[in-house]
Amino acid sequence: MPNIKSVAKDVKKSRERRLRNLNTKSAIKTYAKKTRAAIAEGSEDTAELLSKTVSVLDKAVKHGIIHPNAAARKKSRLMKRAAKVD
Repeated sequence: MPNIKSVAKDVKKSRERRLRNLNTKSAIKTYAKKTRAAIAEGSEDTAELLSKTVSVLDKAVKHGIIHPNAAARKKSRLMKRAAKVD
């Protein structure tokens, strides 16, 4: 544990941020996987899942968790898959 009080606080904040970032990245992967599965089986709730996935990606970008280009790439690939099925 650090001896300096401000460094100790910084370590605590870093741990909190890391957990929040991990949770968000996990949510992105989960929604992307669910959306790909819905597209593959031709489910009716594909549009809803796609919308939710895009929302989660945009929020992650807004909070600086993932790079904007990475989010754009993921959204583009999902949209292309969805359009190919329709």
